[in-house]
Amino acid sequence: MIRIAVAGCCGRMGRRITALVAAAQDLRLASVFERKGHANLSHDLAGVLPGKNLPLITDNAEEAVRAADVLIDFTSPQATLEHMVYVKKHKKKAVIGTTGLSPSECARIKKMAGDIPIVLSPNMSVGVNLLFKLSDLVAHILADDYDVEIVEYHHKHKKDAPSGTAAKLAEIIAATRGVSLARKGVYGRKGIIGEREKGTIGVHAVRGGDVVGEHTVSFFGESERLELRHQASSRDTFARGALVAARFIAKKKKGLYSMQDVLGLV
Repeated sequence: MIRIAVAGCCGRMGRRITALVAAAQDLRLASVFERKGHANLSHDLAGVLPGKNLPLITDNAEEAVRAADVLIDFTSPQATLEHMVYVKKHKKKAVIGTTGLSPSECARIKKMAGDIPIVLSPNMSVGVNLLFKLSDLVAHILADDYDVEIVEYHHKHKKDAPSGTAAKLAEIIAATRGVSLARKGVYGRKGIIGEREKGTIGVHAVRGGDVVGEHTVSFFGESERLELRHQASSRDTFARGALVAARFIAKKKKGLYSMQDVLGLV
């Protein structure tokens, strides 16, 4: 039985992860926690999982991490890094789905992975990770005279843009084409911008309503267009992926892994 701690258990993703962990036969919900000052602290999970006899919500992240084998964290960059200090201190394992991490924050997590096992992915969905693989394949086959545009849609409450998934797609395509994303990435357009520069990768964020997540990668040729699209209709697709990642990382000693590793797509 793998003991799981869930960070941000009352958030949109945290609720679904908590529910699926509680329902799993091979996992045990060891602890759940929220930020200090949250309205649900010291309450049971009635608002998340009515009728279940489950741990009380705490703001003691260190104790919550220590009570588990694996931390699942879909919170914020600052909070995730704080939680990872405890994961490393107590030699636990982690699945991180937090988006908006800066290059320096990712570097800190990578350094920690020299001592503990971590799955870090901007998107835990099986379908999205197949989209990563397919985008790499198409970018490899189609020359750079095919223009690439990435469009992502998310709900109005999402705080970072572009999404971590869109950013990852752009990184994959840039790496496959052997170009610098810092130089070739174009994030939105406005005004008299002139002719499209060959080899650029457009990335566009749309926000509104309650859209769970949609990503489209378009390859434009002179007389054809190829599109790869993923649409999520429920957060459960990401939560289920996180559980798959937790089962995977529970068997590891150390190292930084992606969902591509978890799903055997590398």
